[in-house]
Amino acid sequence: MDLRDRTALITGAARRVGRAIALDLGRAGCDVAVHCHTSHADAESLATEIRALGRRSCVIRADLNVTKQWRRIVDETVDNLGPPAILVNNASVFGEMTLDCFDPVEWERTLRINLTAAAGLSHHAAPHLRCAHGKIVNLTDISVDRPLSGHLAYAASKAGLITLTRSLAKSLAPDVQVNAVSPGIAVFPDEYDDSKRADLIAKVPLKRAGTPEDIARTVRFLCEEGDYITGQVINVDGGRSIA
Repeated sequence: MDLRDRTALITGAARRVGRAIALDLGRAGCDVAVHCHTSHADAESLATEIRALGRRSCVIRADLNVTKQWRRIVDETVDNLGPPAILVNNASVFGEMTLDCFDPVEWERTLRINLTAAAGLSHHAAPHLRCAHGKIVNLTDISVDRPLSGHLAYAASKAGLITLTRSLAKSLAPDVQVNAVSPGIAVFPDEYDDSKRADLIAKVPLKRAGTPEDIARTVRFLCEEGDYITGQVINVDGGRSIA
């Protein structure tokens, strides 16, 4: 798909991996709708940076935990930039939870933000994506196959997102391609100390952490070059999933 003058909607785009994806698609010629929740200043800075590339950009502030916000996000994208041809479901929360400390409220919040919102946004964006023969890319996690201890809801939500990816790929074919990118180490959580980071890197066959830009390039590939790929999950993890 030629990305020039296409509109891309990216959730959780203000920081980290989402920001890298937004900038990479902007450089490729997309106009970018930057969704954020609390990181409004970062989102505005990103939109300014995208505009400096000669592309249009708008900031859409919304809580993905609130169902009625999903349609508004798509509608504001259309109003400001035109119908989306690309939807990147990147936003997620990474809260701690064990079975011994199970919290049903936090469980529901995590699944709603990480999984159900992706389904809802896909539903509202689908008519536009069909017309554009567009792309959906969902951001999951290699920990689906090796669940992280203490992150029960997060692991379940990301596993569900993989199944959603494959289901959407079937239901939206042949008009829309739907794939997932599954990062390994792209950005460490702030609370990880140097010792824990070194231990995790030692388990990666390529012996280095990945970067947000590694993930962004893969998302761009699926949007720009992957015209015969759908229903797939691409691990970008330095080989960690085979170690």
